[in-house]
Amino acid sequence: MSSPDDWAARIGRRLRLRDLGVLVTVAREGTMAKAAHRLSISQPAVSKAIADLEANLGLKLFDRGPQGVRPTLYGEALLARSVAAFDELHQAVRELDYLSHRTAGEVRLGCNESLAAALLPAVVRTLNDEHPGLTLHVTQMSRPITEEARRLRDREVEFIIARGVFAVPEDDLDVELLFEEPLLLIAGAASRWATDPPNGLADLLTAPWVLYPPGEPPGTLVDEAFRAQGLPPPDRGVTTSSFYLRQQLLETGDYVTVAPRCMLAVFNARQPTVAALPIDLGIALRPVAIYTLRNRTLSPLARTTIDTVRSTSTGLR
Repeated sequence: MSSPDDWAARIGRRLRLRDLGVLVTVAREGTMAKAAHRLSISQPAVSKAIADLEANLGLKLFDRGPQGVRPTLYGEALLARSVAAFDELHQAVRELDYLSHRTAGEVRLGCNESLAAALLPAVVRTLNDEHPGLTLHVTQMSRPITEEARRLRDREVEFIIARGVFAVPEDDLDVELLFEEPLLLIAGAASRWATDPPNGLADLLTAPWVLYPPGEPPGTLVDEAFRAQGLPPPDRGVTTSSFYLRQQLLETGDYVTVAPRCMLAVFNARQPTVAALPIDLGIALRPVAIYTLRNRTLSPLARTTIDTVRSTSTGLR
């Protein structure tokens, strides 16, 4: 095994940060030409940077083919550490900027639509008062956390606010439970379902439903609720992820749907437009949590934003 002195003499002094940046860009773009365009340098310069890396390490980092390049096993290992290293450097620059300005900076987070509508407005108002120079970048998410976690690993976001299952199987995530809430069966406040409530799910088999797209967790839970009572899942109505469309349909017709409890306050913010129906779906409380990447250093403003999310979420418990 090489000693640290051997590593510094053989590789460390010749491994340039710029070349690692080229490595990351080539992997993301998939071709040398696209990487060159992204970096605003020539393609030969990109090819030379990768060749220098491979020569210094004595390992092949990419497989070349007519459709582009793919990282080898060695390339994947170096990429994982390079992405983390660049992220730490980026966070360091942001921390220096924060220390010099205190109120300025940016935070990137992921959040699904319902939690964004119910939770984030109050968070943003608080942060704007205390950190007027803050820019908050919110990425909307609709897939299960086990799929969306890649955005943490790829450093697209610093943390995610989402519903999930416990315990989360990914061992590189840290999870902080904020609160738990039920999934409610709701209809328009003036609909026949609200004025003459159904006795059970069987009464809603012929109702027009606002359903979720296949594979999205609320929809699968509804299917399970019907099957648990020996009934086929509903299949009439509209399929959408849009809460705005969902609200409009509920307000203007006899549609029914399910939504997390936090959305009742959003739907009824100006006036009572929807109502929860007195039917227990038999669905367990759904946990809402903050997900972060284990061992990743969060920026000071990200930590401040998480603190604000914690304090604001108490009103949704």
